[in-house]
Amino acid sequence: MDQPRPKNYLVPSILATIACCLVTGIISIVYSTQVNSKYEAGDIVGAEKASKTAKTWLIVSVVIGLLGWIIGVIIPTLFLGGTIIELIQQGGY
Repeated sequence: MDQPRPKNYLVPSILATIACCLVTGIISIVYSTQVNSKYEAGDIVGAEKASKTAKTWLIVSVVIGLLGWIIGVIIPTLFLGGTIIELIQQGGY
Protein backbone atom coordinates (compact mmCIF):
# COMPACT_ATOMS: atom_id res chain seq x y z
CA MET A 1 0.00 0.00 0.00
CA ASP A 2 1.33 3.41 -0.94
CA GLN A 3 -0.58 5.40 1.64
CA PRO A 4 0.21 5.10 5.33
CA ARG A 5 -2.32 3.39 7.57
CA PRO A 6 -4.70 5.92 9.18
CA LYS A 7 -4.61 6.14 12.95
CA ASN A 8 -7.26 3.90 14.49
CA TYR A 9 -7.65 5.62 17.91
CA LEU A 10 -8.44 2.26 19.54
CA VAL A 11 -6.54 2.72 22.82
CA PRO A 12 -7.85 6.27 23.47
CA SER A 13 -11.34 5.07 22.55
CA ILE A 14 -11.16 2.27 25.10
CA LEU A 15 -9.88 4.65 27.77
CA ALA A 16 -12.61 7.17 26.97
CA THR A 17 -15.22 4.43 27.20
CA ILE A 18 -13.99 3.42 30.64
CA ALA A 19 -13.38 6.90 32.03
CA CYS A 20 -15.79 9.20 30.23
CA CYS A 21 -18.88 8.04 28.42
CA LEU A 22 -19.88 4.46 27.77
CA VAL A 23 -22.23 4.87 24.79
CA THR A 24 -20.20 7.27 22.67
CA GLY A 25 -17.00 5.47 23.65
CA ILE A 26 -18.37 2.21 22.29
CA ILE A 27 -19.28 3.92 19.03
CA SER A 28 -15.70 5.18 18.82
CA ILE A 29 -14.38 1.67 19.47
CA VAL A 30 -16.55 0.23 16.69
CA TYR A 31 -15.17 2.70 14.15
CA SER A 32 -11.63 2.26 15.49
CA THR A 33 -11.75 -1.46 14.85
CA GLN A 34 -12.87 -0.87 11.27
CA VAL A 35 -9.79 1.16 10.33
CA ASN A 36 -7.27 -1.68 10.12
CA SER A 37 -9.60 -4.16 8.43
CA LYS A 38 -10.63 -1.64 5.78
CA TYR A 39 -7.02 -0.64 5.19
CA GLU A 40 -5.94 -4.29 4.81
CA ALA A 41 -8.80 -4.87 2.37
CA GLY A 42 -7.50 -2.00 0.24
CA ASP A 43 -10.33 0.38 1.14
CA ILE A 44 -8.12 3.37 1.92
CA VAL A 45 -10.97 5.87 1.67
CA GLY A 46 -13.13 3.75 3.99
CA ALA A 47 -10.24 3.41 6.47
CA GLU A 48 -9.69 7.17 6.49
CA LYS A 49 -13.40 7.81 6.97
CA ALA A 50 -13.58 5.29 9.83
CA SER A 51 -10.51 6.92 11.41
CA LYS A 52 -12.07 10.39 11.25
CA THR A 53 -15.37 9.09 12.62
CA ALA A 54 -13.61 7.27 15.46
CA LYS A 55 -11.74 10.47 16.34
CA THR A 56 -14.97 12.49 16.28
CA TRP A 57 -16.73 10.07 18.65
CA LEU A 58 -13.64 9.98 20.85
CA ILE A 59 -13.77 13.77 21.20
CA VAL A 60 -17.51 13.63 21.90
CA SER A 61 -16.86 11.04 24.64
CA VAL A 62 -14.20 13.16 26.31
CA VAL A 63 -16.34 16.32 26.15
CA ILE A 64 -19.35 14.53 27.63
CA GLY A 65 -17.12 13.06 30.34
CA LEU A 66 -15.66 16.45 31.21
CA LEU A 67 -19.09 18.07 31.29
CA GLY A 68 -20.30 15.25 33.52
CA TRP A 69 -17.46 15.85 35.96
CA ILE A 70 -18.04 19.59 35.96
CA ILE A 71 -21.78 19.28 36.51
CA GLY A 72 -21.71 16.29 38.82
CA VAL A 73 -18.62 16.85 40.94
CA ILE A 74 -16.91 20.20 40.62
CA ILE A 75 -19.93 22.54 40.76
CA PRO A 76 -21.59 20.78 43.72
CA THR A 77 -18.25 20.68 45.54
CA LEU A 78 -17.84 24.41 45.11
CA PHE A 79 -21.30 25.11 46.48
CA LEU A 80 -21.19 22.51 49.25
CA GLY A 81 -17.63 23.39 50.15
CA GLY A 82 -18.67 26.91 51.18
CA THR A 83 -21.66 25.59 53.12
CA ILE A 84 -19.57 23.07 55.06
CA ILE A 85 -16.97 25.71 55.94
CA GLU A 86 -19.74 28.01 57.19
CA LEU A 87 -21.20 25.22 59.34
CA ILE A 88 -17.79 24.47 60.83
CA GLN A 89 -17.20 28.14 61.61
CA GLN A 90 -20.60 28.39 63.28
CA GLY A 91 -19.93 25.25 65.32
CA GLY A 92 -22.94 23.45 63.87
CA TYR A 93 -21.04 20.65 62.20
